[in-house]
Amino acid sequence: MEQFLAEAKQASRVLSTLSGSDKNRILREMASALRANTMDLIEANAKDMSDGKKNDLSSALMDRLYLDEKRIDAMAVAIEEIAALKEPVGRVLDGWVTEDGLKIEKVSIPIGVIGIIYESRPNVTSDTAALCFKSSNVCVLKGGKEAEHSNNAIAKILQSVLEKNKLPKSLVSLIPDSSREGVAKLIKMDKYVDLIIPRGGAGLIKYVSENATVSVVKHDKGQCHTYIDKDAIINDAIKIAINAKVQRPGVCNAMETLLVDSAIAKETLPLLKVEFDKAHTELKGCKRTQAIIDVANATDEDYDTEYLANILNIKVVDGVEGAIEHIVRFSSGHSEAIITQNVTAAETFLNAIDAAAVYLNASTRFTDGGAFGFGAEVGISTNKLHARGPMGIEGLTTYKFKIYGSGQTR
Repeated sequence: MEQFLAEAKQASRVLSTLSGSDKNRILREMASALRANTMDLIEANAKDMSDGKKNDLSSALMDRLYLDEKRIDAMAVAIEEIAALKEPVGRVLDGWVTEDGLKIEKVSIPIGVIGIIYESRPNVTSDTAALCFKSSNVCVLKGGKEAEHSNNAIAKILQSVLEKNKLPKSLVSLIPDSSREGVAKLIKMDKYVDLIIPRGGAGLIKYVSENATVSVVKHDKGQCHTYIDKDAIINDAIKIAINAKVQRPGVCNAMETLLVDSAIAKETLPLLKVEFDKAHTELKGCKRTQAIIDVANATDEDYDTEYLANILNIKVVDGVEGAIEHIVRFSSGHSEAIITQNVTAAETFLNAIDAAAVYLNASTRFTDGGAFGFGAEVGISTNKLHARGPMGIEGLTTYKFKIYGSGQTR
């Protein structure tokens, strides 16, 4: 592991010599190579899908794992979108002259070597590799065992493009020891690794956060809420709620709990139930919800669970303050939404809720690097430092100060 990471650190210096145009050309070649090897990727993915069925993976995990021609093309498109982004490195972020005549520039630079630990989704391999390459960072990847064949195939395709351009393949690599022991070593290698980004279940996040000596940016669970206020346009509210839960239940920006203002609960809950029943959503609710519609009982444990499945909690609350109180207690700081036409209620909610993304009259499903215009993301950070929300190109840079003098002494 140490030798592998030492090579990665050494390779990071090579990136500093590449121009933005060279990086973009190579990224476009990577996108073309993914498309050219579509059938090989589908064949590798089929092995993972077969193993997933044998290991009884959940439907949500199987959906995340699956690759077809459309998804592979989407991976290639994401790389092309990243290539089209403005150059993130070497930008002068600020500049001034001090009283002593020193000219100071604050300049964006890469972080260095970034370790990314993730589960299930093979597209994370290509997305994060492209984002790191564009921002002149080396990425060291540790995908989940369930996607082993797919991740290896993707990494080899990207590495072949690097080697074709006479660049070290260690710029994009999978760690040699993907066991728990290997992860334990990786997160303590602060001599070689500058940042760890864990994406996965609560157990993984907790383990990495508690044991890493390398700096960590967490992609924590998505305990997302949508609150329907008494001043909402009900047809819009139902459409948004259905989208937030049903469009793709197995992702972190899907809604897990729907909050409904008590002032409109009797009229609105039956309408919501009709639409969720059409989508075969399993509903759970508080006592006040159960008094209006027939649903299973929701406990505090349910309100604290990220289902990543077509299951939804419903709770009747007393106005915007009741919604805020519930969200403050159960939110993971990911994405929260209010549906209302009341400006005061909207501003109260948007200002009071401490989450990476806070929405007015829109689905939480938009918390995504691509939807935000970042091309892709390495994760959705629930940290407050140094990046928050969809972590795209800018989140993969830091800065340094360049100071130009003319003989000054202090």
